[in-house]
Amino acid sequence: MKITISKENYLKAIAEAEAEGEFVIAATLARWLNVSAPAVTMALRRLKRDECITVATKDGQIQLTPTGRAIADRLLRRHHLIERMLTEVFGMAWYRVHDEAEQLEHAVSEEFERLLLAKLGTEAFCPHGNGEGVESPARRRERGWKPLDELQPGSTARVKTVYERDRQLLEYLDSLGLRPGAGFTVVSRNYDDTLTLQVDGPPVHLGLSAAQKVWVD
Repeated sequence: MKITISKENYLKAIAEAEAEGEFVIAATLARWLNVSAPAVTMALRRLKRDECITVATKDGQIQLTPTGRAIADRLLRRHHLIERMLTEVFGMAWYRVHDEAEQLEHAVSEEFERLLLAKLGTEAFCPHGNGEGVESPARRRERGWKPLDELQPGSTARVKTVYERDRQLLEYLDSLGLRPGAGFTVVSRNYDDTLTLQVDGPPVHLGLSAAQKVWVD
């Protein structure tokens, strides 16, 4: 089986969408990867042929086979290591590294991956607060974490992880001081579907839709 960048992207997207609690069908991948429906259809045909996925006849649910899961996990591990390398070694801003890692992860050789593991280790989190693999919302709740939008006024919390696939969101959170590790207090829940937070300095405002993508402890 020839592993192409396209196949890797699809398999990783399936794993990531599952981890976000989505029921993965063809339309999910079209939205997740910003590609057309015909492109998804062709990609799924190839992935089924290579026994990387199964597609349910009844509802179209797409699931990874052990082969597909192994490929997705390998790419996720490399993505994680590259993000850490860019911040820990090169000092790149945390909100920029995801896009860079998306490009570089396909070019990493097994030898370079071993060097990265030896240099960085396996225990630390990426700049967005994520471990080496992907975690479901249920697993995060088992840790005692919850989405920021569920907090009530007077609550104090610390940012644990944020949704890393939205560069504009990351830059906005950074401008508010809401990055992984940052502590804050919820001042109020407002009529206009925003939260007022006390982070570090004057109060800041965050919409509930954005707050849903920030997990806190």
